[in-house]
Amino acid sequence: MPEFKNQKLPFRPRARLLMLLGDQLIRDAGIAVFELVKNAYDADAPQATIMMTDLNDKEKGIILVEDSGSGMDFETVTNVWLEPGTDFRARQREKLERTPIYGRLPLGEKGVGRFAAHKLGMFVRLITRKKNKPEVIVEINWEEFIESKYLEDVPVKVREREPQVFTGKKTGTRIEIEKLNHTWNRGMVRELARAINSICSPFNEEGEFKTEFLLLDNAEWLDGMLDIEKVLEYSLFRAECDIRENPKSSKNFELSYSYKFVPYPSMNKVRGRVKNVKGISLKSVISDSTTNLQKIGPIHIDLYIFDREPKVLELGVSDKKGLKDFLDENGGIRVYRNGIRVYDYGELGNDWLNLSSERVNVPAKRISNNLVIGAVSLDISKSIGLVEKTNREGFMDTPVFRDFRSIVYYAVTQITAERNTDKTRIRDAYSNKKIKEPVLEDLSELRELVEKKKLTEELSPYLNRIEADFVLIRDRFLTSASAGLSLSAVIHEVEKGVAELAKVVKEEKTSPRVKELAKHLADLVEGFAALIRRSGLSREKASSLISQAIFNTEFRLKTHNIKFITNISQGDFEIKCSRRLTISTLMNLLDNSIWWLDNKWGNVKGKKHIYIGLSKEFSDGYAIVVADNGPGFLDPPEYLVEPFISRKPDGMGLGLHLADQVMKAQGGRLVFPEFKDVSLPKDFDGAVVALVFGGTKK
Repeated sequence: MPEFKNQKLPFRPRARLLMLLGDQLIRDAGIAVFELVKNAYDADAPQATIMMTDLNDKEKGIILVEDSGSGMDFETVTNVWLEPGTDFRARQREKLERTPIYGRLPLGEKGVGRFAAHKLGMFVRLITRKKNKPEVIVEINWEEFIESKYLEDVPVKVREREPQVFTGKKTGTRIEIEKLNHTWNRGMVRELARAINSICSPFNEEGEFKTEFLLLDNAEWLDGMLDIEKVLEYSLFRAECDIRENPKSSKNFELSYSYKFVPYPSMNKVRGRVKNVKGISLKSVISDSTTNLQKIGPIHIDLYIFDREPKVLELGVSDKKGLKDFLDENGGIRVYRNGIRVYDYGELGNDWLNLSSERVNVPAKRISNNLVIGAVSLDISKSIGLVEKTNREGFMDTPVFRDFRSIVYYAVTQITAERNTDKTRIRDAYSNKKIKEPVLEDLSELRELVEKKKLTEELSPYLNRIEADFVLIRDRFLTSASAGLSLSAVIHEVEKGVAELAKVVKEEKTSPRVKELAKHLADLVEGFAALIRRSGLSREKASSLISQAIFNTEFRLKTHNIKFITNISQGDFEIKCSRRLTISTLMNLLDNSIWWLDNKWGNVKGKKHIYIGLSKEFSDGYAIVVADNGPGFLDPPEYLVEPFISRKPDGMGLGLHLADQVMKAQGGRLVFPEFKDVSLPKDFDGAVVALVFGGTKK
């Protein structure tokens, strides 16, 4: 009879487990820094300072995060900081133990935020000091966790010393990160700066908690970034909302808000407006009881909504491009608990309130993320039903969270309705006469005639109804087409291809170029069908796509005397895409640049230049960038990609709309980056467009 083994054994975690946790729990550098800053908040510090230097060299580069908080002693470091998964902070919060100076409840609760440093570099040095205690030094070399087999084989050295950093009566914590995981470029640093600036609510009380970002070299990488306080001054529509229990009945939660329309000083045709509303019941918004709301606690919402209509911006904004770029990168409604952000609500790609998708159906009546800067503020001691995910990407999807999202969206819709009233008043007073759009342009001209005849009061309501109904019908038809592509878009592209072919035939009669363009036209039509069928995708080199687009457009470039510059110095890469439609999209962008460089509205002094090159500076994928030295875009991106809007006298307004739809159908996106956010030759400060391909980064 064999003897069967029967033992009680502990788990023996592999040393690499800690690195795997860091990779899985901390998505990117922005969240990594955020986690380190949260530690400073919990340590009762007035601010956290982030310093970076030598970022273009992984071996020499250093990232520092420092605070003047309470610090830690030897026992706290060994018994708390070195114990991943500790419930030290969670117990403090449960007992409502507040910090002595600022009276804060801790934000940390899962004991895993310390892995954030690994996301930034391979060597970490922790220097910390508690009041009347020696300094404590902890050094971690993550490479040892790769080389060793078991976690127990990698002891971490902890030692005390006489204070050298926090001397005298100073206390606090400094984290030094070396042997960086990657080099940094301008675009990455600016993206991190935006993340750091958004850690604290812009509507927080002065002196509560601040962050400071210092770039010790290459400081020019941060040039031109607008300050949030200056940006908020440009908002025309502002509101504060409060959601609380009815003081007479704890079973009923109510919404109250204060709304303001604040025209620019030069807007002498419209008056400001203030409206206060109290006691809107939320019974119809929540699921079936107030239990969930009691687990959310009171909610305060600040909203600053902007009008990006070019003619409106001309009335009060000096840096129009800077404002639009800021809103594109930083717009959205974010969530804060006790003034500190809950990631990643409001980030690009996280439309947690479905604002942009709702706007597709009724664009004139809804707001999108790049039209609003907002903050939803919660009390950490009351919002016990909202539990953050371990991976730091928002709250867990529970009935409590779903009710929270519903009531925030409901509050936003009330303010949007107020804004629509004043937006209509602005449109009536300052109608846009430049944008060419079927029907809407005719309505604009009719409005002018009505104003001259002094019939605005009688006819304006009818004109508003006609415009709103037309936009609704138009957009419903557009979005009903497969992949968002309408028959008009196909006709538009084929017409352009036929015209290009006709020009070459007229000039060159028969040549290999004629055959190549004819083949491209046939492939183009087939490409639309392939996209609708969700087939026809292949692996293509980005440089090959550029070469083909240049070949197809070379005749026109020579005819218009435009110098062409290409650049693949950042390295070639492969894309999974429809070759035909991607080449057509690049040709669309080149066609736009040619027209604006050659047209009287975009008259360029000196030589006309177009640039096309490769970029690896975008956080979500590699890109092909097209730029020129023309006048740049006159409208915000949300207008540029809408169909049937064009500033060309004979334009259909489908080129950029089609480019946007093609990129979305291929898992990428069409972006309009700021000149300083992407590496370009010196004089290419006109229109800049990037085709960012998803799935190209490893």
